[in-house]
Amino acid sequence: MFSKSNMTKMLKQAQEMQTRMAEVQEGLNDLTIEESSQNLVKVSVNGKMDVLDIEISDDAMEQEKDVLEDLLITTLNKALRKAQDEAQDRMNAVSGNMLGEMKLPGM
Repeated sequence: MFSKSNMTKMLKQAQEMQTRMAEVQEGLNDLTIEESSQNLVKVSVNGKMDVLDIEISDDAMEQEKDVLEDLLITTLNKALRKAQDEAQDRMNAVSGNMLGEMKLPGM
């Protein structure tokens, strides 16, 4: 059923895909996602889910502490979800969607 040449070809394709996936993962450092809430809070994250920047407007500082905390949490979560979705889309493009809906750890 499987010849040696077919197995060699499959292994080569797997290695090529692994190389492309590593390149995509490296490129996620350069992906920047920005999200804001009501022009009060703005956050930036990269494709590796690292928070790059948080900007809090002067108007936001006049809000109640719990309101500001909620704005920060909501905005960060939106940005992180977008970054995760984009990272997953890029990995699926390389893998031919072999990963399907499987969520990769840290992505």
